[in-house]
Amino acid sequence: MHFRAKNIRINRLELLDSTSHVVPVESRVDSVRAQSRRWRREGHKVALIPTMGALHAGHLSLIEQARAKGADRVIVSIFVNPTQFGKDEDLDRYPQDLEGDLEMLRSVDVDLLFAPSVDTVYPSGCQTTVTVEHLPQHLCGLSRPGHFDGVATVVSILFHTTEPDLAVFGEKDFQQLQVIRQMVRDQHMPTRIVSAPIVREADGLAMSSRNAHLSGQDRVAACSLHRALTEAQAMVAKGERDVSILTRQMRSTCVRVGGRIDYASIVDPTKLSDLIHVNAPARALLAVYFGSTRLIDNAPIGNIESL
Repeated sequence: MHFRAKNIRINRLELLDSTSHVVPVESRVDSVRAQSRRWRREGHKVALIPTMGALHAGHLSLIEQARAKGADRVIVSIFVNPTQFGKDEDLDRYPQDLEGDLEMLRSVDVDLLFAPSVDTVYPSGCQTTVTVEHLPQHLCGLSRPGHFDGVATVVSILFHTTEPDLAVFGEKDFQQLQVIRQMVRDQHMPTRIVSAPIVREADGLAMSSRNAHLSGQDRVAACSLHRALTEAQAMVAKGERDVSILTRQMRSTCVRVGGRIDYASIVDPTKLSDLIHVNAPARALLAVYFGSTRLIDNAPIGNIESL
């Protein structure tokens, strides 16, 4: 496999902030695995937070969730995974700021940062990929063929490297969350998958590393994602059950402000298959371009307790 990506090469570092909080950084598989096994032998529960960097408050909430779910030691990984980007996607412009990410991690309770190079994750001659068969045949998988093979493959590698007791993923990438859950079940992996709620800006926009690419006008328009979802939730709460009507409203709300729709769907939250009527808890999902930036968002729908 050959990839065009920036390699991050770091040999064991210890970086201190003004409060002397140590954030060890490692790039080697054997060293990270040895540390994780050492912690587990000592009776600690180990959590992994997989990220592609460009960290924000949403990522920090995953660390908090790991601690809340009983993790004694937290590993954060930063790796911009080339196998989940298509040839015309934004790998080259994906934001990378390792020093800024380290500065952010110094302020929270992280035990280790794993920042491998592309050559470490995908050594020369590697031939193995992980494929989840049905879940990627919906939503983002239709417009990003091969994306979820890349996601499943890199997460499998990270799990084998760090051997975590639990791993935390945000609900903003809801399809990704379901794909990883399926992979873990199918492969009998011992890692428990924990989901974390979407973290939003004050105006409702879901936090995302890609928000940095939005122009001022597009940034305002992108708030229509959350507005469309909350409007659909309100319609269901008032008795609307027809998915075609609900998705038409979602599309209209985003298109009115200049959004270009990839999809607007209401699906079974486990199978991700499209629904005709909302007669049980479901998930409303959107993928919309604002300018050249593609953003996703989602919300539970049809479950009165979550509205």
